[in-house]
Amino acid sequence: MGAGDLLVRTGAIVFIVGAVGTVATVAPLLLHTRRLPTPAYFVSMLMGVGFAIALVGLLRTAMAQRTPPESGDGTDGGDSAASWDSGDGSVGSSAPTASAPTAAAPAVPTVPAAIDPAAADTVQAAAEL
Repeated sequence: MGAGDLLVRTGAIVFIVGAVGTVATVAPLLLHTRRLPTPAYFVSMLMGVGFAIALVGLLRTAMAQRTPPESGDGTDGGDSAASWDSGDGSVGSSAPTASAPTAAAPAVPTVPAAIDPAAADTVQAAAEL
């Protein structure tokens, strides 16, 4: 189970209890019968509480799935001359060698074939040029 799965399930259960409470409190008003006591109306507020709990669970799951930033930019503890270990026991004795920068391929937009097959063929043909 993920980081927020339990919260989402709990929120769904609380939401359903609140929905049943809402139906139970509104039905006497529509059927012109005697109203339920005031504490029964508080049960209908559980719909919002359940929704909030489930939303927190979704946000927690989303935050757990985020990828950490790439290392090596010097801001997050990446390779630097002071912390680079050459493997022979001498820390920082020689700077790491940087490889020559490679030309990045231009980003080619892709269109899923399930959405628009003709557009996917056009994008693929343009990418091959």
